[in-house]
Amino acid sequence: MPEEERAMKIFKSEEYIKMANPTPGKPYRPEILTKEHQAKNLGGMFGLLVAGSQVPYHYHNHRESIIIVLRGEATEVIEGKEIPIKAGDVLFIPAGEKHTTINRSHQDFRYLEFFTFPPLTADFVEVKENLKTERS
Repeated sequence: MPEEERAMKIFKSEEYIKMANPTPGKPYRPEILTKEHQAKNLGGMFGLLVAGSQVPYHYHNHRESIIIVLRGEATEVIEGKEIPIKAGDVLFIPAGEKHTTINRSHQDFRYLEFFTFPPLTADFVEVKENLKTERS
């Protein structure tokens, strides 16, 4: 296959770790793997949560996700249970589990997420109930 037809995409974690936030003071969550990359059943995004920010509490009806933590520390809340996460951790989140990521630190939290059933907004159900947590 000629090089220009190859669809493989390499995600260089160092680039995402060093990248300046294009939305200073606000979270930044662009899609990085889409159908334009010839991805049919998988999507990807880069997540940058600034200090004090979080992803809305939500679940996915069909989507499964792998989250690869690149830099910083945060709290992943899965079905109300708080789990500390940090650079080097890899999380699997099955379909149907309510979850959120909360950055309570004083630095950016950065991660890559790869998921089934793209695009990013296709299977996102925000949970409106108050988030009650128990620390692990």
